[in-house]
Amino acid sequence: MATQAKLDYECSKEEWQARLDLAACYRIFDLLGWSESIYNHISLAVPGEEGAFLINPFGLLYEEVTASNLVKIDVEGNNIGGSPYMVNKAGFTQHAHFHKHLGERANAICHVHTTAAMAVCSHKDGLLPTNFYACNFQNQIGYHDFEGVTVRAEEGDRLLENLGDKSILMLRNHGPVVMGKTIQQMFVMMWSLQRACEIQVATLSQGEAVVVQQDVVDVHQRDLAVMQGQGGAGLFDFEAWKRKATRIDDSWQQ
Repeated sequence: MATQAKLDYECSKEEWQARLDLAACYRIFDLLGWSESIYNHISLAVPGEEGAFLINPFGLLYEEVTASNLVKIDVEGNNIGGSPYMVNKAGFTQHAHFHKHLGERANAICHVHTTAAMAVCSHKDGLLPTNFYACNFQNQIGYHDFEGVTVRAEEGDRLLENLGDKSILMLRNHGPVVMGKTIQQMFVMMWSLQRACEIQVATLSQGEAVVVQQDVVDVHQRDLAVMQGQGGAGLFDFEAWKRKATRIDDSWQQ
């Protein structure tokens, strides 16, 4: 494991909880096979500090991320937590633009390169309503054409425009960006999206798929909205996976 960084300032109780949740989220993503070497990102706004968010230290594997070594930066890219680690520019540029312009709607953001999600992002029709999970997202996803690695700030406005009022932006030929008001909400959307993509890839490998009609999708989404209230917008899912991550390795809490 990497040497643990120690905070050189007295952070608030709310920030420490955010650090714990985000560190746990990195470990959960790794357990689920959603990590990509030292790349990709999950970020979380710091409660009560406008324009400040936490992100992974560049150079560490997801299994090495802990609450104390997360990097605290502002939306202009300044290290405001005294971390000795650097931040990947691609992660900062994209995530900072969303945090800066979307407020609490994008308190938690992830970008992944999972095989299934990238495959769907590379399909000309994107995510199709051919399975239970995919029907969750019909007409609720934005698409953004590939412009290369996201390190140029001027791409940010086009990302926002293509996202619109959605919570998921599929970067074509690249991978998805998923955001939520809470890390729990973001997590359960990412989990469902990943399942939708995995099943689509498997289905299309068999040939022509059965497409669910829009009127049925509408009923599905209506009823799903009622059921989601029982799960605390991903709270139960996230806490269950935190328990699993802790049983395997509790060092994320450091």
